Amino acid sequence: MKKQFNVLPKLAALSVLAAFAAPAMAQQAGDNLLNVGWAHLGLNQSSEPLKLGTFTVPNSGAHVSNADTVILQMTHFFTDNIAVTADLGIPPKFKLSGAGSLNSLGQLGTATQWSPAVVAKYYFGDANSQFRPFVGAGVTYVWYSNIKLTSSLTGLLGGGDPGASTSADLSSSFAPVGTVGMAYNFDKNWSASFSLSYVPLDTKADLSTRHSDGTTTHATTKITLNPLVSILTVGYKF
Repeated sequence: MKKQFNVLPKLAALSVLAAFAAPAMAQQAGDNLLNVGWAHLGLNQSSEPLKLGTFTVPNSGAHVSNADTVILQMTHFFTDNIAVTADLGIPPKFKLSGAGSLNSLGQLGTATQWSPAVVAKYYFGDANSQFRPFVGAGVTYVWYSNIKLTSSLTGLLGGGDPGASTSADLSSSFAPVGTVGMAYNFDKNWSASFSLSYVPLDTKADLSTRHSDGTTTHATTKITLNPLVSILTVGYKF
C-alpha cells in the first residue's frame, strides 16, 4: 500500500507535464484565419513646395496627420509555413494642414485612403508551435476618395475671388509592402498577432481652381507618406 501511495503523486505530476507538453495545434496547411483589430498608420512624411503654374511658393509645404482604423485580415495557409493574407478594413481619414509659409492657413482638407493589400508570409516554427514569428512581402493599391478642401485653401488659390471653387485629384498607385510580426496561439482556434509593415508611398496632388470669370488655374505638389503600419489583432482559425 505504501508503494501505491508513492506512485500517485508521480502520476499526477506526469499528467500535468503532459498537459503542458500537448501540442497547441497552431496554423497548418489548409487552415483559414480571420483576424480583426486595430491599425495605426504613422507617416514618415515630406512634401514638395506648392507650385502655382510655373511659380513655386517659397518655403511652402504640407503636413498629413497620422491615422487609426479597424483592420480585417483573411489568411489562408498553403503549407504549415507559407500563407497569404488579404488586408482590408475601414479606410482611414487623413487631415492635410499647411506647413512652412502655409502654416497660417491651418487645415487645408481631408481625404479617405483606400489601401487593400495582399501579403505572402513565411511563418517560422511548425503546426504545433505556440509562438510563431513571421516575415512577409506583398503589394497594395492605394487610391483616395471623399476629398474635401477648406475655404482657406480655396481663398489662397483663388486669389481672393469670392466666386472661385477648387477641386483636388490625388494620384493612385501600386506600392510594395514589407512586413515582420509574430503570432501567439492560445489554443487550437484562438490567437493574437502583432506586426509592423512599411509601405514606400507618395501621391501627387493636382488642384484645379475655377474662377468666376470662367478661367481655370492649376497648382501641384507631391507628398511622400511612407507609412509604418502597426497592427494588433485577435484571430480565429477555422
